[in-house]
Amino acid sequence: MFVRSEGRPVCVRCHTKFCANSCVECHRPISVETKELSHKGRYWHEECFRCAKCYKPLAKEPFNTKDDRIMCVRCCSKEDAPCCHGCYKSILAGAETVVYKGKSWHDECFICCGCKQPMGSQSFLSKESDVYCTPCYDEKFAKRCFSCKKPITSGGVNYQEQPWHSHCFVCSSCSKPLAGSSFTNHQNQVFCVDCYKSCVAKKCNGCQNPITGFGKGVNVVNFEGSSWHEYCFNCKRCSLSLANKRFVAKGRDVLCSDCGNKE
Repeated sequence: MFVRSEGRPVCVRCHTKFCANSCVECHRPISVETKELSHKGRYWHEECFRCAKCYKPLAKEPFNTKDDRIMCVRCCSKEDAPCCHGCYKSILAGAETVVYKGKSWHDECFICCGCKQPMGSQSFLSKESDVYCTPCYDEKFAKRCFSCKKPITSGGVNYQEQPWHSHCFVCSSCSKPLAGSSFTNHQNQVFCVDCYKSCVAKKCNGCQNPITGFGKGVNVVNFEGSSWHEYCFNCKRCSLSLANKRFVAKGRDVLCSDCGNKE
């Protein structure tokens, strides 16, 4: 059997040895007895024309080229696709993805660092390079209420350098919320003004009303176990104010020096 090369008859053996194209893949001559494939001035045996990545035969399949390599469409897409920051596999075109701070994830790979569940469409928070769903972030990083020990996710009250939920910071007597209201502390317990007056406060020896320390009755006079509002600490007879003055005690009464000396 003869073939022509440059117009001259050549036997198959000599054509293969001296004239045939070399296969890009295996570097052996491509005999006239085998099928030859060519692309952009390069030649392959039919069985050598395969994807450079997965080795899939491409003689009858669509293909692309990248850096002089022949690849199937799928592998070429992977080559150009961004890499998932979770599984480090390629993110193919059309796949649902999440992009955050310049990095990409498959939708199912973008998971909470706490519960390991996919974020989906829910909101999330970050701590350094980690991301957390809101419940896990609150559980791990949020301040905890001094009363119930649960995370404080919003708002709250600070009292004596301790955080509280607004609904946990309540009067020790009636459980009325104290956030935004006047209150006072007695023996490490907090009371609203009304409960402090009725349950805790001493009674003025003069007017018999509670001594709260609020408003007009801020200043208090104490004498031999009894207490007075400063404005109630008056002479029993002439009503002279005895605050910061000398006085005389007569039983449960107090008298100014003049009234006391008349006895």
